[in-house]
Amino acid sequence: MRHADFLQFFQDGLFTGTLPPGVTARAPDEAAQRFAVYRNNVAHSLSRALAARFPAVERILGAEFFAALAPLFLAEQGPQNPMLFAWGGGFADFLTGFPPLAGLPWVADVARIEFARGEAYHAADAEPLPPEALSQAAADAGRARLALHPSLRIVPSRFAAVSAWAMNQPGATPAPLEVNRPETALILRDRRDDVPVRALGPGDATFVAALQSGLVLIRAAEAAATAEPGHDPGAILLSLARAGALTGLAFGETA
Repeated sequence: MRHADFLQFFQDGLFTGTLPPGVTARAPDEAAQRFAVYRNNVAHSLSRALAARFPAVERILGAEFFAALAPLFLAEQGPQNPMLFAWGGGFADFLTGFPPLAGLPWVADVARIEFARGEAYHAADAEPLPPEALSQAAADAGRARLALHPSLRIVPSRFAAVSAWAMNQPGATPAPLEVNRPETALILRDRRDDVPVRALGPGDATFVAALQSGLVLIRAAEAAATAEPGHDPGAILLSLARAGALTGLAFGETA
């Protein structure tokens, strides 16, 4: 048997419980027992890794419920590479389709925020633009395109997912939550390598997403004004600049 085949059988066995071909013991009937012990240890470790990746979701659902749910996700979507921070991209969709959580649809968006924070933390570095670049962009808004920091993420939600996430942070005080209020999360790794989460209004969210998609400044502002009449992009632009989130400036044809 090729080594690569053995590794694939072994990995499959971890998630299915099937004894991989080639796994033996002195007493043949012990092979399955020993593999089961190893498999349980791996499953427990990965379940705890998932909880560490989605701590707010674990707090919302409770440790006991999360511990029962994690192996179900593991059986459906196990890690595909040794870097566990990259695992869990499908967890939010799994939660969306998990029948016991049908009455808590907003929990999946909390998971999306948590996964995006992990991506932001591990994103590449980029030097911020000098202060004068913002004035240059504003002076030629019909051609200016601003590049945003690689760690910046926008996570829209039909629910108050940002508030739910914040309410389930260590030391936070629970409060009544109007869960059906839409919120959009702005996620950005700061200069101290913290990854705060900020709720954006519809105009700001549309403006930042438009910049991220490559629209010129004037078109991004027009899109934001459509989403929120009277929107002024000045405040969010200044906020992004102060946070070091503006990292590139180019000029081209209006699109």
